[in-house]
Amino acid sequence: MAPIRLLIVEDDRQIAEIQRRYVERLEHVELCGIAHTLTDARDQIDVLSPDLILLDVYFPDGNGLDLLRELRANDRASDVILITAAKEVDTLRSALRGGVFDYILKPLVFERLEEAVENYRQHHQRLATLHRLEQREVDTLLPRSLAEPEQKTPQRLPKGIDALTLETIRHVLQEGGDWNAEALGQQMGASRTTARRYLEYLVSTGELLAEVNYGAVGRPERRYRVAGPPSD
Repeated sequence: MAPIRLLIVEDDRQIAEIQRRYVERLEHVELCGIAHTLTDARDQIDVLSPDLILLDVYFPDGNGLDLLRELRANDRASDVILITAAKEVDTLRSALRGGVFDYILKPLVFERLEEAVENYRQHHQRLATLHRLEQREVDTLLPRSLAEPEQKTPQRLPKGIDALTLETIRHVLQEGGDWNAEALGQQMGASRTTARRYLEYLVSTGELLAEVNYGAVGRPERRYRVAGPPSD
């Protein structure tokens, strides 16, 4: 399958450079351009027709959400992952109404971007190979918040989360201390991506707290600690 063609739209040149370096580390992804203004972004989208856009919200010449709405109004095929420091709930609501594929808060951590782009690549690949729809295929393609009821039974876990593995991880985390995805993956004999999927799930349930720390060389790292007793 052809690589995902990706466009970075970020006005801060240093942040754009960090994103460029992150994107170039991703597999099956081709960076097709970088835009520092919305005007430049519109031109590059018209010419390059990227599959995926990493889009900020605040620009000197406008708001990234306006660009998102233009893409949808014009039925453009480009999908969007919003990468922003905007923590207002209204911004998230607008982004969801505009059909963003994912919403990532700054400072951007490589593992979070890697996970989002890989999810998009798999989503893109499933769409490309579908010939007819069954409900189970629809449920895997729609955002989980749309495909599943808000209130789940305790036995119903998201796809990719195994109950036995989850309980094992809970026991490991109860030993205390801060964890990152790499350390947990080594402890449980799994990949960093798998460990991070479980960690982020536990953050979503309120069992873990996550924060970004900066290492000795300034590279941001997402670390996790127990917020309280595991939920039933």
